[in-house]
Amino acid sequence: MNALCTRPAARWLLPVVSAIAAALMSVTSLTSCAKDGSEMGGLPLKQVADIPLGGQPTRLDYESFDPERQLLYIAHLGDGEVVVFDTRAGRVVGRIPDVASVHGVLAIPELSRVYASATGSDEIVAIDEATLKITARMPGGRYPDGMAYAPDARKLYVSDETGDTETVIDVRSNTRIATIPLGGEVGNTQYDPVSRHIFVNVQSRRQLLEIDPATDQVLRRIDLPGAQGNHGLLIEPQQRLAFIACEGNDKLLVLDMRTMRVTSSFDVGQDPDVLAFDSHLHLLYVAGEAGIVSMFKAEAGNVSKVSDGRVGPNAHVVAVDESTHRAYFPLKNVQGQTTLRIMAPQH
Repeated sequence: MNALCTRPAARWLLPVVSAIAAALMSVTSLTSCAKDGSEMGGLPLKQVADIPLGGQPTRLDYESFDPERQLLYIAHLGDGEVVVFDTRAGRVVGRIPDVASVHGVLAIPELSRVYASATGSDEIVAIDEATLKITARMPGGRYPDGMAYAPDARKLYVSDETGDTETVIDVRSNTRIATIPLGGEVGNTQYDPVSRHIFVNVQSRRQLLEIDPATDQVLRRIDLPGAQGNHGLLIEPQQRLAFIACEGNDKLLVLDMRTMRVTSSFDVGQDPDVLAFDSHLHLLYVAGEAGIVSMFKAEAGNVSKVSDGRVGPNAHVVAVDESTHRAYFPLKNVQGQTTLRIMAPQH
C-alpha cells in the first residue's frame, strides 16, 4: 500500500525536483560567469552551460566541429592533446595525446578524419574519427598553425606561420607534396567553395593571397588597406564576403570577393583571433584574446555591428553548431579548470 501511495507523489515531485535542479544549475552558472568577470554587455547571448574539459588550466587553441558526428575537437595546446567533446551528450568522450603544442585542428567529415598541427614537433597529425587514434604524421614546416581543405584536389593546406610558407598535404597518401613560398609571416588559411581556391593571410605584408590548388601557384596578392596583423580569416561564400581579423590594430575588415576590395572596417575587442559564422541567423562572431567577443549581422551583403561583450577569460576561440545555433568558447581557466562555455543567441 505504501508503494501504491508513493507513486503518484513521485510522479508529481519529479518535475518539481527537475525544476529546482535546473534553477540551481542556472544560479551556479551565472555565479561562475560573474566570478570570472564576464559581462555580456549588449551581446544578444545567454549562457547555456559551463562544462569542465579536464586536464591542466593551460592554453586552449583552435576547435573544429563535425556536424555529422556532433563532435567538437578542441586543441588543448598547453597539455599537447586534442579533446573530443560530444555536443549531444554534453561531455568529453575522448582525448588524443602526444600532439605537441597543438594549435590548429580541422575535422573533415567526408574523410572521417581530423588533422591537427603539432607546433611543438612541427608536424601535421592525422586522426581517425572512428577510433580517435593517430594514423599518420607528416612534416608541417617551422610553425604549423591553421588549416584548410580543398576537396576537389584532395589537399590539405597548412599555414606555416614563421616559415613564411604554405605546406601542402596529399590526404590520400598523407604526405607533404609541396611548400609554397608566401614571402611573409602567415596568418590563417581558408577554402572558398565558389572559386575552389585557397586564401591565406600574409600578415606581415598586409595581404590576402589566392592559391590555385590545381597548380599550387599563387594567383594574386590582394592588398588590405587598414590591416595590421591580419591573422584571422573566414569566408562566407553565399554572400561572397571574406572577414579578416587584424590583431595588430583590433579591426575587422570586410572584403568583397567579387571585387577583391575592402568595403568596410569595424572596431573589435583586443587581439581578435578566431571567427565563426551562423549562416542561418546571419551572425558573425569575432573572438579575442582579452575575452571580448564582437558580434555582427551579415545579411544580403550588408554587415553591421551588433555589440561587444566579455564572454570569459581568453575567449579567443569560437565554433558554432548551426543546427542548434549554440556557440562554443573553450576557456583556459575558470576557477582553476579548463571550461567549455556554451552560449546561445537570445530570440
